[in-house]
Parts: sequence; C-alpha cells; structure tokens
Amino acid sequence: MAEYLHTMLSITDPAKSRQFYEALGFTFSRDMDIVRNGEREATNYFFSMGDHENVLELTYNHDGRDYDHGTGYGHIALAVDDMEQTLEELKGQGIEAEREPWLHALEGASQHRENRS
Repeated sequence: MAEYLHTMLSITDPAKSRQFYEALGFTFSRDMDIVRNGEREATNYFFSMGDHENVLELTYNHDGRDYDHGTGYGHIALAVDDMEQTLEELKGQGIEAEREPWLHALEGASQHRENRS
C-alpha cells in the first residue's frame, strides 16, 4: 500500500515562493538545510494544507542555478510498507527505477538505499 507524502519543486526565490504558496492557502511548516561536505547545498521548505502536513517541498539550491518554465519539477514522494517488494512488483509490470530510491528515516534525515548484490 502506498501513501502520498509530498511533491517537490525547485525554486529560485524562497521569499517570493513562500508568499505565493501561502496566498494559495498553504501554511509554512519548517525548513531544512541540506549540507554536503560541510557546505550548505540546498534548503528545503515544507508547507502543509489543512490537515495534510508537509505536502509541498520547495527546494532552493544555493549554487545560483536557474530553471526554465517547467524544469523546476523535482519529484512526488510516496511511502510504501516494503520497498523491495514494491520495486519487484513494479519490475514485474515492466517499470524499473531510473535510479536508486532515497529512504527517509523517521527523524527526517536522508539516507541512500544500500545496493544489494
């Protein structure tokens, strides 16, 4: 069984984006810096809608990149009971992951799925 978690969009102006999504009825929940090699690479901003917590993730990359209209889409996040089983079921339907899925621990830290041989 899958559970919808959130949709991610890349942004170039956090303040302007926050104002826009709050005007649409989203409520700012929290932000989270992504730090790699001791440098802040990106900041994720999470927004809720009514009783649905953290359903929108806006990601600001600190490297100054820009996006053309339509290229800021990042991902839709889902939770499943069993990642390995779900991937096998999808594979049986001819659907294979383009890259290894990311797992999110309960405390919110990201970790990459271990390769298994």
